[in-house]
Amino acid sequence: MQSAAYSLSSPCSIPSLKPRKFGSRAGFQPIRVSSSFAAPERHEHSVSLPNRSWRLSSSSSLPLRAWNLVPSDSKPDRFEVRATAAESAGEGEKSGSLVKTLELGLLFGLWYLFNIYFNIYNKQVLKVFHYPVTISAVQFAVGTIIVSLMWTFNLYKKPKVSGEQLVAIVPLALVHILGNLFTNMSLGKVAVSFTHTIKAMEPFFSVVLSAMFLGELPTLWVVGSLLPIVGGVVLASVTEASFNWPGFWSAMASNLANQSRNVLSKKLMVKKEESLDNITLFSIITIMSFILLAPVAIFVEGIKFTPAYMQSAGLNVKEVVVRSLLAALSFHAYQQVSYMILQRVSPVTHSVGNCVKRVVVIVSSVIFFKTPVSLINSLGTGIALAGVFLYSRVKRIKPKAKAA
Repeated sequence: MQSAAYSLSSPCSIPSLKPRKFGSRAGFQPIRVSSSFAAPERHEHSVSLPNRSWRLSSSSSLPLRAWNLVPSDSKPDRFEVRATAAESAGEGEKSGSLVKTLELGLLFGLWYLFNIYFNIYNKQVLKVFHYPVTISAVQFAVGTIIVSLMWTFNLYKKPKVSGEQLVAIVPLALVHILGNLFTNMSLGKVAVSFTHTIKAMEPFFSVVLSAMFLGELPTLWVVGSLLPIVGGVVLASVTEASFNWPGFWSAMASNLANQSRNVLSKKLMVKKEESLDNITLFSIITIMSFILLAPVAIFVEGIKFTPAYMQSAGLNVKEVVVRSLLAALSFHAYQQVSYMILQRVSPVTHSVGNCVKRVVVIVSSVIFFKTPVSLINSLGTGIALAGVFLYSRVKRIKPKAKAA
């Protein structure tokens, strides 16, 4: 067989460059490519290939400096390419991980921010417009509009819900209404910081209701974590400047309703083939809540959310309406973002984030409203929130299985 070679002429054949006068034109002669069936006469670095040889030779008149050829014992280029590809893949994974981390951080930031806005605007409205049922109905109405727009413009897939599923969701909507209504009643009576200190009791109600209706008995670790929660809430309540019983019991009723919703969702929505994702379930509950609460609000409080009534009551119509709508938007937004976070992290991480959120809301409301807080009151709030954090950590500890 005939042999073929790719060859480069030896650098020794390139003559040294002579200095030229300034302004002379330097020309480049073309590189000649020749095909040959004969082996090259000069000593050249070559790679054998079948059937044909291509010689790449440089003209002696080429005004280029000599270069060093790659030694024949160097590692093949393919290894360098593979290493580069692996490094690129690693960099891609790091970049993707960084993007996900930044996205999750942004969601947590929005969760906290919407919560702060909701509590501030809601408190400002409820201080002057003492109709919590109407305000709750307005919040569900705004949420219903947002959900309808999301489904209409395919921002979120519109679900196909069976009649059996709707029947199962009705009890969830009822306790959702009660949870939001009692929260608004409490915010209208006491300071935002105190309402959220009482709402730190949610784990206590969760443990009690889960044991009663789901048969989930708590571990000793969980029971131990409830002690600082209860003790901290009691200490904060005794020293709270804005304390009153209607505000206290409304916040407690809100805890009971919200945790009842969680227990009912576990008990009623158990069939996998009928399961709905959290955002879809929340969207349906929002629409149902508006449909169920709107007639109740009209019957109990009358039609109060009108410019004519607000003017007759001496209220600033623009301020009340704008702040009510902003509170409603923030209310729906923070719950949507909360469920988006829950789809990306574990329930334990979400619980810790919720604990931090309550701290952020309490601190921001105290600063914004300049709420007077005593040292003992702050200590009680801190103990309760520390208990909530401890609960979120020990909840995942499973009891050891008994040996047979």
